[in-house]
Amino acid sequence: MNKESIEEGIKDLASVCDQIRDITGSYIVGNQNLVETILIGVLSDGHVLIEGVPGTAKTTIVKLVSIMLGCESRRLQCAVDTQPSDIIGIRIWNQRENEFEFKRGPVFTNILLIDEINRLPPRSQSAFIEAMSERQVTVDGRGVKLNKPFFTIATQNPFEQEGTFPLIEAQKDRFMFSINSKYLNADDELEIISREHKGSLNWSYISEKVQPLLSAEKIDRGTKAVREINVEPPVLGYIRDIVIATRKHGDVRLGASSRGSIALLRGSKALAAINGRTYVTPDDVKAVAHRVLQHRIILRYESEISSITTADVVDQILGTIEVP
Repeated sequence: MNKESIEEGIKDLASVCDQIRDITGSYIVGNQNLVETILIGVLSDGHVLIEGVPGTAKTTIVKLVSIMLGCESRRLQCAVDTQPSDIIGIRIWNQRENEFEFKRGPVFTNILLIDEINRLPPRSQSAFIEAMSERQVTVDGRGVKLNKPFFTIATQNPFEQEGTFPLIEAQKDRFMFSINSKYLNADDELEIISREHKGSLNWSYISEKVQPLLSAEKIDRGTKAVREINVEPPVLGYIRDIVIATRKHGDVRLGASSRGSIALLRGSKALAAINGRTYVTPDDVKAVAHRVLQHRIILRYESEISSITTADVVDQILGTIEVP
């Protein structure tokens, strides 16, 4: 892509992303950080892990953003007895055609919401991780390509331990971004109650008023334009220094891998595009650093019992690394 087409593509992307944020904000109370993270994930071809309390409109946000992106979305509620076939699909006998046919599972969509992924048994988690990382699934020993684009949002409730199978670190690392969902503040909580009283929280009411602003083809072109965004060598060095610092921090047992460096670069490019720029600034890197790094850091036991969090570690690193 030449410079003019990149600039034009980024300008169009930024305009649509502004519309998506504005429209979402008019129907969803709070959670704008989650909306932005979803857009960053889509444009950087990554996946998002949401950790925190249930009942914070995650499903509604995903459905709403999916409509505006012009993409199909599906949801899978995980349970301890969820099998890989419940995710991928199953071969069934077609009596009319006298042959087996493959009935596709929910993974064959554009945007997939996996609720409570930590309730999936390990075998089912592995099938899902293959879909995330390879953009394909294995059916009868053969690879079957998934839809394009394919983007996943997975949720887990860290406060419930019974009947769960925590994701191992290698699986968490497959998520490009992680974000914590929190309770709304008092003003937003009152707004939720008021909208429910007026009947404007109904999904049927919302979905009738929202129209597609993009398409799968336009998203594909947009992700290609994002890859072409310029990053100067000092900013590349800044990304490197931040990631290396996670490995040397005194409270950290295991820091971010090179996959974290790649995610920080891609996320910074996507955020620059959302803001209408064809170049990355250190502020872009800072803005996505928590979302990229906090789930990739494993703390020392002594630090955990001292109530130090991975977010604290990222804050300390961003406060000490020299900004170019």
